[in-house]
Amino acid sequence: MNIIILSLVLQSQSMATVKISDYHTAPKSLEEEARVALSHYPQLADVVIDIRFKSDIKKSTMQAQPVFADLFKSKQQRRYVIFISKKVKITDSEFSTKYIPSNVIIGWLGHELGHICDYQTKSGFGLVFFGLKYLFSKAFIKDAERAADTYAIRYGMYEYILATKHFILDHADIPESYKNRIRAYYLSPEEIMILVDELK
Repeated sequence: MNIIILSLVLQSQSMATVKISDYHTAPKSLEEEARVALSHYPQLADVVIDIRFKSDIKKSTMQAQPVFADLFKSKQQRRYVIFISKKVKITDSEFSTKYIPSNVIIGWLGHELGHICDYQTKSGFGLVFFGLKYLFSKAFIKDAERAADTYAIRYGMYEYILATKHFILDHADIPESYKNRIRAYYLSPEEIMILVDELK
């Protein structure tokens, strides 16, 4: 089986980090997308969030998690990291951010910020149990991913979330195995529109 690689960062792109606010940082190459995504989450305005690249994230494009040292601090004192994978095994071709629409990247970031909103509702022990259940329960993964999608949609990001779904599900070079994972664990485009109608 051929290994598929979706490269999110061109080697020529700057790896420099920029300060978006007193609490938020992001790679300079994704500064605008990060600003747009964060603007939809005013409740995270004073939550420390560092968006950064990571060499590889298994089965994911991005991953949000609390800083381990802050796990049992108060919710106001916790820091979070959103890792963005440099390489994601998805297709037979190599893609880079210049070939990925900006609104798709914003959607991915919006989904991860949805996870952080979810984490902010949990105690330190709650986060530990969350991590354990995520590792061992497919049903829990589905609930967690759909919850993150729902947060993003509630905060006005449905067009971006839809863009990420269509980018994957309509892309001819992305295999059915990966598309089936998206269908299994995340809200479908149809479910997104139903939720949007309910929120009106």
